[in-house]
Amino acid sequence: MNHETFMKLAIEEARKAGDMAEVPIGAVVVHHGEVIGRGHNLRETGQNPTYHAEMMAISEASRHLGSWRLEDCVLYATLEPCVMCSGAIVMSRIPVVVYGAHDPKGGCSGSLMNLLDEPRFNHQATVISGICHDECSMLLTTFFRELRQKKLLEKNHKNDSI
Repeated sequence: MNHETFMKLAIEEARKAGDMAEVPIGAVVVHHGEVIGRGHNLRETGQNPTYHAEMMAISEASRHLGSWRLEDCVLYATLEPCVMCSGAIVMSRIPVVVYGAHDPKGGCSGSLMNLLDEPRFNHQATVISGICHDECSMLLTTFFRELRQKKLLEKNHKNDSI
């Protein structure tokens, strides 16, 4: 299997989040060609700021392996990991991170900074970006466009009621 195959699985996770009115971000952790962790954004559902797709997938992968060390794994995420998720990647020693869409406002795996390649940490990860970029970006663009339209309709409806 190649990077696109596993990114498509992360995209499936992102769609699950979108179906729940969560920001559509998904992630999978792969160990020797087998998916051992899946996750999608659940921040709104769980009212927990740590419920990012990557965090959920890393937690499931750690449970699967019975270890916090994910040294032989690859993480696939539809959006560039943030500072928290990049920290978790470093702490879990994931050696390779593959992501789809760049995050110019919060990405810490190449956009704003690259915590995954910081030599002062005892672990670095190789980053591969842009896999299925258009599809990953479109999920987010569509979600936020529809959210803005919904809020505008609600505002207009409220103003009509007054």
